Amino acid sequence: MIIDIASTHSDTYGNTNYNAHYGTEGYHPLLTTDQDGNLLKAVLRPGNSYTSKDVKAFLAPLLKHYQTSDILVRGDSGFATPEVYDVCEAADVFYIIRLKRNRKLQHLAEKFVKISDQTQWRETETHYYSEIYQSASWFKPRQIYIKSRSGELLFSHEFIIINLTNLTAEAVFKLYHKRGRMENYIKEAKAGFFFDKTDSSTFNINAARIMVSVLAYNIVNVSRLLNNRQNKKNLYSQGISVPKSSKQF
Repeated sequence: MIIDIASTHSDTYGNTNYNAHYGTEGYHPLLTTDQDGNLLKAVLRPGNSYTSKDVKAFLAPLLKHYQTSDILVRGDSGFATPEVYDVCEAADVFYIIRLKRNRKLQHLAEKFVKISDQTQWRETETHYYSEIYQSASWFKPRQIYIKSRSGELLFSHEFIIINLTNLTAEAVFKLYHKRGRMENYIKEAKAGFFFDKTDSSTFNINAARIMVSVLAYNIVNVSRLLNNRQNKKNLYSQGISVPKSSKQF
């Protein structure tokens, strides 16, 4: 089971906090989806809440609820915090999180870059590496993966931390980038089910509205999933082969 965690923005005016990242007033909900697009959990927060604020209290009950399954938690660099790693490790759950670039990580990546007179700068090259790394805020070293891509005389680097060690570095980045599907689920929840309609006068009313939107979205999404499965069964019964969707995990 893959649990994608993200935050998003809900515009409103007059009774919320300013969010510098989005450049406007509003709320800053925290939410998770699974690999089938179901909204597993959502919580409304003030607009000036940092991306990972209260993430431990948010994730811990969710992981406990689904603890009968193998779980992978996936998130962007806003969730690159020891709170996420610690709660996942305590629950014996896998995680894959993108790390923010910093000077120490850049220096670490640059030591792998090999440049010679034969380097073809007009051709794009991508290299993958793995390394053990410990940030000052971590109580122990952890496995990270590095993706280095050449272009315009410089290499750009991406960094991922993961506690699933039986994958190649290239597979790790492919797995992480599939997280982009979650953005489509969020857009659908907003456009079709008014997830971001938080223009009431009180926080509690807006929080309740989000819960109604989540419920409506999930009813439709589950119905769609069941309908797709039934259609596949019908095709199989007619002897028509249906290609399997690519596995994410």
